[in-house]
Amino acid sequence: MGATGVVDERPDQGRVQTAVVVGGGPAGLVAAERLAGAGVAVTVYDRMPSVARKLLLAGHGGLNITHSEGMDRFLPRYGASAQRLAPMLAAFGPDDLRAWCAGLGEETFVGSSGRVFPRSFRATPLVRAWLARLGDLGVRIEKRQRWTGWADADADSDDGAGVGARVEGPSRALRFADADGHVREVSADVVVLALGGASWPRLGSDGGWVELLAERGVAVAPLRAANVGVCVDWSAAFADRFQGTPLKHVQLTVRGRAGAAASVRGDAMVTRSGLEGGPVYAVGAAIRAALDDGTCVLEVDLRPDQDVDQLAARLGRRRPKDSASTWLRRALGLDPVATALLREAGGGALPGEAREVAALVKAVPVTVTATMPIDRAISTAGGIVWSEVDERLMLRRLPGTFVAGEMLDWEAPTGGYLLQASFATGVAAARGALEWLDREAMG
Repeated sequence: MGATGVVDERPDQGRVQTAVVVGGGPAGLVAAERLAGAGVAVTVYDRMPSVARKLLLAGHGGLNITHSEGMDRFLPRYGASAQRLAPMLAAFGPDDLRAWCAGLGEETFVGSSGRVFPRSFRATPLVRAWLARLGDLGVRIEKRQRWTGWADADADSDDGAGVGARVEGPSRALRFADADGHVREVSADVVVLALGGASWPRLGSDGGWVELLAERGVAVAPLRAANVGVCVDWSAAFADRFQGTPLKHVQLTVRGRAGAAASVRGDAMVTRSGLEGGPVYAVGAAIRAALDDGTCVLEVDLRPDQDVDQLAARLGRRRPKDSASTWLRRALGLDPVATALLREAGGGALPGEAREVAALVKAVPVTVTATMPIDRAISTAGGIVWSEVDERLMLRRLPGTFVAGEMLDWEAPTGGYLLQASFATGVAAARGALEWLDREAMG
């Protein structure tokens, strides 16, 4: 330790090839596994007291590891990033991830929705077996270590290179600080950054890396909440009575520019401040785009399997003494929360004509005022823009430094797609790093 209190852990020349992985989530750990399996000496640094914390949390209600649907339906789940992710998902797709789980002693099964789960249904046995494998491969895991940037003075560009300049060596000399303020400097032949997005910051993903990379000139699309609930200004009476009540078998539609629409079916959950649930998350990108344009109206189709004519015909057989609620229940089978949602849209009243009610049932307008905060999100959108990395996921401005997982600018709905792409990009980053090491070894 020098006078500055910095521990220098840089390897001597001639040692085995080395890699530093920053981030102990699925993307970082699978990259570490692939690198170590190829004979590279790997150390993983993570700021939390233990690794894979978000994965373990996700497994509390059943670990949805991937999805079984065909790639023709699977790939479009990634929206604008589908084509960039396509080769990575082809190289490490759902079948590969299931085989990997089986190799750790965790066979998987396909649920009724097509989602894939470990037989144990939990993340703990899988993580325990995975950490044992990493230990057998010689992977070191250094915990409570926050990455604070680059170690070398050159990384600050005081030599005239300028912020964002293409610097060879310093990009792989990193600085970490522990909880007590002790600082260590570490360098390696390759670096894999897999620090996640900015959701669930208490589990380690706080987006603190954005500023560090921006200082090096790396373009980062703003991190935004994805797979998150939305805010709606319900009336007090509606919120008090129906918070925690599901809207079952509905279709949600967000209409965008030029008539384009995003629609998803499923069960949405009424909360005191808005709506949650799978279909809400699945149209999240469209909701954000509409909010950016100024207004977002979420159309709720309470009977997606019937058209307006069918509904109007049913509603036309109203009994004279039926109340509105009884009429809607008998004619359409609407439950109290669905009926109350219709009244919310009309300020407490319902249209008088059957066809008008039918049209409302097919498209109940719900004005979304905002998404919930990013620390309430399951994942994040935004991240390092694709033009900043090559096909190996190496940062063009920082040769020898690779990125994986949610740090990249992609998003996906829940259902196994998030974990699948995190694993696939981690495998791709490791493959790119190994190619880089082979090239460097060749001189």
